[in-house]
Amino acid sequence: MSKPQRLLALQIGLFIITLITTTLAGVEWIYGKLFFLNEDGFGWNNWMTLEMLTEGIKFSTAFIGILTVHEFGHYFTAKYYKIDVTLPYYIPMWFGLGSTIGTLGAFIRIKQVINSRKEYFDIGLAGPLAGFVVALAILFYGFTHLPPAEYIFTIHPDYQKYGLDYATYVYQGMEGSFYIGKNLLFILFEKYIADPTLVPNQYEMMHYPFLFAGYLACFFTALNLLPIGQLDGGHILYGLIGNPAHRIVSLTLFIGFMFYAGLGIVTPSKVEDLLDTNVLLYLLFLYFAFAKVSGSFQNALLIAMAILVAQFSISYFFPNLKGYNGWMLFGLILGRFLGIYHPTATKDEPLSIGRQVLGWLMLVVFILCFSPQPFVFE
Repeated sequence: MSKPQRLLALQIGLFIITLITTTLAGVEWIYGKLFFLNEDGFGWNNWMTLEMLTEGIKFSTAFIGILTVHEFGHYFTAKYYKIDVTLPYYIPMWFGLGSTIGTLGAFIRIKQVINSRKEYFDIGLAGPLAGFVVALAILFYGFTHLPPAEYIFTIHPDYQKYGLDYATYVYQGMEGSFYIGKNLLFILFEKYIADPTLVPNQYEMMHYPFLFAGYLACFFTALNLLPIGQLDGGHILYGLIGNPAHRIVSLTLFIGFMFYAGLGIVTPSKVEDLLDTNVLLYLLFLYFAFAKVSGSFQNALLIAMAILVAQFSISYFFPNLKGYNGWMLFGLILGRFLGIYHPTATKDEPLSIGRQVLGWLMLVVFILCFSPQPFVFE
């Protein structure tokens, strides 16, 4: 078998494995059960039926379908510009212990330098735009084909004793529970498309395969459309405004992103908190996040201290205002490993009016898909 054939076999194999792992993860989320963990501890649970597997397949085909369309949007656009690019590599991840969706996503490798702002723009935009169109279709289907309200009793039989008014009783004292946040797109679907009597509670959204798949697609679309570095949104922004404006905007947005992510960690409940070990560790975390993007030790430390003091001040005047700490890890990956600056294209020509309009429309897509608090553990 030649090297290209081995590579193709690897890519196909990873796709098949990822389809299987997302199916299994989907079954776990939909039915609220784990394969390798039960009341007695670690151990195999032989509970999945053919009907459950079918629901898991609905989730995996919808979610992987959107992901695949996204990646091939990049792929075919790169091929259009005769840029050497690989087919997608899918990354399976599933443990049967919960907290995974069966995959870490997928990526393509661009194996040569991109020469122009237009090429960066078109390749960066094609993926999220294509994926968003398919996600819209899946969400429309999901919200217009919701099961009867009694469906939730098949997932939570204990709710049945309360009837359809179960939410009044079962969501009291929910410490340690999990629910899915809202984005603007879901709010619009719930208000104008779906039957309001059938719309699931935020605590139950993961039990509806098409809605859960669509929500995850929105989450990853928004994540990719962050206009920072070499994310898809970074490519789009670079195409729109070029260099050096992109460097200034990207750094500013990254500082704002990290500010929001950590808001609420440093509070004025005790003045001595400013000298607390956890605060010092948080300051160190901020320093590492900015060490590679600020140009020097002094600048990184100055930015970290400025963010910490600003967060402390905001918490003093608005003690109930909280950010989303779940963004912090992604922020660290962005600042420390992926980078927040964009390589300079040799052809620095401005975009056409049509592309500029399309680029700013992608900002609307980002706003529709972005959830300030996407996954909430109480």
